[in-house]
This record gives sequence, structure tokens and C-alpha cells, in this order.
Amino acid sequence: MRTLIDRVPRPRLFRLGLVPTLVAAIVLAATVAGLGWWNGHRADQRDAAVRQALATAPAAAKAIFSYDYRTFDDSIANGRTFATGQFGEEYAQTTKALKQTATTQQAVVAAEVSATGVVTATADRVELLVYLNQYRRNVNTAGEKVDQNRVVLTLVPVDGEWKVSRATAI
Repeated sequence: MRTLIDRVPRPRLFRLGLVPTLVAAIVLAATVAGLGWWNGHRADQRDAAVRQALATAPAAAKAIFSYDYRTFDDSIANGRTFATGQFGEEYAQTTKALKQTATTQQAVVAAEVSATGVVTATADRVELLVYLNQYRRNVNTAGEKVDQNRVVLTLVPVDGEWKVSRATAI
């Protein structure tokens, strides 16, 4: 004879698949949380890269796009400290060819950054749009002339410092 206790249905957790479903839900929740953390971490890295590149860009642009015929080699050496890779080699070649002209014309070019903006950014590469004014004087011009330029600078980290790996005039 069956008692009242025998007639009460017992939970069928294992047969109903509730435990595997709960495990799958926990794994899914952990995965979503992990991805959220990872995306936040990458965003923090990107934001730090942008801050560092923005802090470097004005000094880099000023050094790279300025020179004085009286101290030409020092001006170029200063600019070279901000350049890296293929751009560094191009900068050295271009400025080597410029030295004779700068000396002959007694050219002085002083670059000033008026504004910067982020074009693209990752943790290891930042492209900035730089609004650059170049104030120039030489024996062929009366007074000072201003050239308003827009340049996209690509900066990358090199040994803990952000350097210009590319400069594109637009």
C-alpha cells in the first residue's frame, strides 16, 4: 500500500535538464561579464594612449615643422627625436636636402599648433589632425608670412614615449 508521502511527486531536476540549463546560464553570464571587463580595459588603454599622444603632439609638430638657418642642425636634431621608423628616415633625407636652401635664404620657420583632434585611436596607434601655423621669414619676403596647414600625425609608442611614425598634409 502506498502512503501519502509516496504519492507526492518528487522534483525531477536531473531528468528535466534544469541543472545543465543553469550551468549554461552561469557560463554565459560569466562570458558576458568577462567581455564587458575586457572591452572596458581596452577602452581605458585607448583613452590613455589618446591622452599621451595629445600631450606629445604639440611639441612634436613644433619640433618637426620648425627650423632656423642659424641653428639648422640643432633644429633638425630636435625634430628627429620625435620621429621614428620610415618617417624618421624620410625626415632626415628631406631636411638634409633643405639645409642649403634654408641657409641661402636665411629662412626661419616657427611652427605653432593651434588645435588637435583625434581621427582614430587604438592602444598602440593614434592618428591626430593637427592645425598647424607656420610663421616664416627669409630674405625674399618682407616681414613674416603665415602658412596655415593641416596635418594628420600618426603616433606610436616607442620605448615608453610616443613618436611620429607618419605625417600627412591634407
